[in-house]
Amino acid sequence: MRRTEPVAVRWWQALDPPIYLISALPGAAVWLLNAGQGRPLGHVAVATLAVILLQHAINVLNDVSDWRLGADSEKARSWARFHHLNLRVAAFHGYASLLAGGLLGLLVLVDARQLWLLAVAAPLVLLGYLYNSGPRPLSYTHLGEWVTGLCYGGVFGCLWLLATGRPSPALIPGSLAFAALAAGLLLSHQPPQIATDRQAGKRSFAVRFGAHRTRQAARLLYLAFLLTFGWALWQADVARLALGVCSAAALASGLVVLRSRPSPRPILAGAALVILAPLLIEVVAVPALTAG
Repeated sequence: MRRTEPVAVRWWQALDPPIYLISALPGAAVWLLNAGQGRPLGHVAVATLAVILLQHAINVLNDVSDWRLGADSEKARSWARFHHLNLRVAAFHGYASLLAGGLLGLLVLVDARQLWLLAVAAPLVLLGYLYNSGPRPLSYTHLGEWVTGLCYGGVFGCLWLLATGRPSPALIPGSLAFAALAAGLLLSHQPPQIATDRQAGKRSFAVRFGAHRTRQAARLLYLAFLLTFGWALWQADVARLALGVCSAAALASGLVVLRSRPSPRPILAGAALVILAPLLIEVVAVPALTAG
């Protein structure tokens, strides 16, 4: 039965800040892969904030959609519960974040004089909206995982083109890396919700294939992320020290994910280590060593 009793939810509990790493890491990866090129990356930083706002909108609208359709009713830290089950207010919250993220992204493209990127970015935003909208959102179909991978692969691609202005060898492996990471993260989230998702009519990967195969697929997708991101690093002008740190982080996080039951937090923590540790080396240690 659906739980309807009041549950006190603080905004930071509903927000679940670590989950926004999936939107912040593509921007950090673009910074890492371009750090040695001397390119200005201010537009990438602001565009990454726009992506985070768009993800927030999708998260809020997902909670609204799930509550309406009967999935995730056991989820205590839900934006629907934060808004005291007033779904109109919760939906307004989601649409306000969607509008803010869209406008901020548009302003970045105007300032960077790269409005042509709208041809790539606008369909991705539309897919993100359709992921949770209507009587049969894409998240409730067998397309949900594919849409998630496509959107986050596209996020990296758009940020890369915003930074460089043109395709280059690291574009394809970088996009594949974040498509794999986002899809694997989504799969790692699904097994505990199989029962309620099935009752709500969701056709997620976990509902169709079960918890064991879903966790196997999540592990394989995380390994695919490590391999394709390593390929992107190889294609970019990254310092050997940063490349070595990234390899060590990839080995450590890969072993952890392989030997444990995949879940969102370890996957995000591993991906953050793989990207942020070499980025710190690239922007702090390498310039200091060069200057010395």
